[in-house]
Amino acid sequence: MKRLLNTLYVTSGNKYLSLEGENIVVLEDQKEIGRVPLHNLQAIVTFGYTGASPALMGVCAQRNIDLSFMSGNGRFLARVTGEVKGNVTLRKQQYRISDNQEESIRIARNFILGKVYNSRWILERAIRDYSMRLDVETIKKKSLFLDQSIGKIRVCENADELLGLE
Repeated sequence: MKRLLNTLYVTSGNKYLSLEGENIVVLEDQKEIGRVPLHNLQAIVTFGYTGASPALMGVCAQRNIDLSFMSGNGRFLARVTGEVKGNVTLRKQQYRISDNQEESIRIARNFILGKVYNSRWILERAIRDYSMRLDVETIKKKSLFLDQSIGKIRVCENADELLGLE
């Protein structure tokens, strides 16, 4: 049993997880071997043939704590989750935009501009910070190429051309 960040990992099989008050209790052969407060967790991942009480599964679903069951080899078996997260209105708007070619290209263009701009920024920072260790001329050429690409991406109106520029 190991807790990383806000996830409880039960890595050895033949354990049983139960709920006692506001705590998850890890049992082995009817003996308590661990206890973790529920309010500390966002997820529980079990490996091997670990069982969980229905009460624990219900509380996990109610509090949106993901409970995942994996085989001993790490293959996914099942998951208990709470309410579906997400914004239905946002998803509907995204689908509407995907049907509009012009709007889709505008959004894709902005994503790609961000990626290229950030890549160029990293190259420029490398030149400033590590100019003694790097081939500055080659990096400056690449940075200039990315700068020219930014100009082409800004005026691009075709999805295939935009993919090529990316």
